[in-house]
Amino acid sequence: MNFRGASRANASSGMGVADHSKNTFIELQRKKVHRYVIFKIEEKKMEVVVEKTGEPAESYEDFAASLPDNDCRYAVYDFDFVTSENCQKSKIFFIAWSPSTSRIRAKVLYATSKERFRRELNGIHYDIQATDPTEMDLEVIRDRAN
Repeated sequence: MNFRGASRANASSGMGVADHSKNTFIELQRKKVHRYVIFKIEEKKMEVVVEKTGEPAESYEDFAASLPDNDCRYAVYDFDFVTSENCQKSKIFFIAWSPSTSRIRAKVLYATSKERFRRELNGIHYDIQATDPTEMDLEVIRDRAN
């Protein structure tokens, strides 16, 4: 559903989510065709859209390097790991990336739209809010998953 006529001042209820965004998440979750998906808010449309996807063979470092240094994004990352019992597991992380160097307007827009977008993505295991790379480095992900 798209709320194009909604007031920009009410971004939390006026934000739409592109069907492609939901479908791309489902591809990551069920079909494992993506290692990660990075989403951005298309401000003119007031809609969350897919900016980039990562191939299954891409690393966590590839994912982290794909996030902009000075702008906000939402991302999902499919983390594969082996438990202490030697079982292969996978956990999906939702990351709200809001670097301190991004514009205040972008921070507010992403913060007020996060819950609305997050509700569209069923099957997320963990949420991380990160303002710098250390808050979402691989050790943080690994610790949360185990």
